[in-house]
Amino acid sequence: MRKMLFVCLGNICRSPMAEAVMREKISQAGLSEAFIVASAATSRWEEGNPPHRGTRNLLKAHQISVDGMYSTPITKQDFYTYDYIIGMDHANVGDLERIAPTDWTGNIHLFMSVVEGQEDKAVPDPYYTGDFDETYEMVNQGTDAWLEVLRASL
Repeated sequence: MRKMLFVCLGNICRSPMAEAVMREKISQAGLSEAFIVASAATSRWEEGNPPHRGTRNLLKAHQISVDGMYSTPITKQDFYTYDYIIGMDHANVGDLERIAPTDWTGNIHLFMSVVEGQEDKAVPDPYYTGDFDETYEMVNQGTDAWLEVLRASL
């Protein structure tokens, strides 16, 4: 079983959106038994809060559930638990590199790094931009590419 963790600053907008979309795609592909997907925050600012209203509304419109999802800060143990740790933007990746245990030998990935032609692109934070649709389009595109990475890992 492969395990994937999406990470952003507060774990209320981008990373829960990526988690929910990825879970839906994995389910539709009939691969739920092969993969675990979760999300976390690099901060504790939103700990225990549900996804942002904008994320909930957008995903509801796409018939994607966020039931039971709450902001959770990343832990040192997460680095050993997950096969793929994925930051939604460059600041998240930098924070993850600082948080990672010194003896951890895994890799931290930028979310869009698997999308051809967009490898260095950051997913904008709709908490600040207000544009949940733009974020969703990038998350949708990126999760398609990550699903292919997961399939290839089987």
